[in-house]
Amino acid sequence: MTTRTTETSHLIYARVAGFTFLFYIAAGITSLALAGRTNVTDVLALLTSFSALVLGVTLYMITREQGPALAMLALTCRVLEAVSGEAAIFFAVGSMLFSWLLLRGRLIPVALAWLCVLASVLLVVILPLQLAGLLGGPTSWSASITWLVWLPMLVFEVVLALWLLIKGVAMPTPNVAPPRAA
Repeated sequence: MTTRTTETSHLIYARVAGFTFLFYIAAGITSLALAGRTNVTDVLALLTSFSALVLGVTLYMITREQGPALAMLALTCRVLEAVSGEAAIFFAVGSMLFSWLLLRGRLIPVALAWLCVLASVLLVVILPLQLAGLLGGPTSWSASITWLVWLPMLVFEVVLALWLLIKGVAMPTPNVAPPRAA
């Protein structure tokens, strides 16, 4: 693939991911607002699951040169997020891995990547504690602790979505060790 084709591909993946982040957020918040309307929330759940898959694939394509194994693990987490009953923890781990790869490759601004790394680590630590009932009881969107824990991730995802739509990503530099002298 030529450099120009690679640049165009990364820009397309970035823009699709940016749009999908915003769509995913809108569908998720709408689903919370319409919690009593089963038919609507079922469709929104299907749309958020599909969005998780699209995000997994597009973010994998953007980050795979920074660490193929970590990018594949992050993609797998996004797939599990789409199909699992415990979607939040897979979301958090996948976000943590993808954000680490975005940071590692300097594909987005460093401060933005660090915000996601920190927000994701916060979720990876707190979600199991909440699930076990050790922190604020079970996860409930009516609990203020839940909103407080998820707020940094929401801020990151909205800012990242806009960044990807407007700027795209920096061209990746493969994270490959230099050849050794013989």
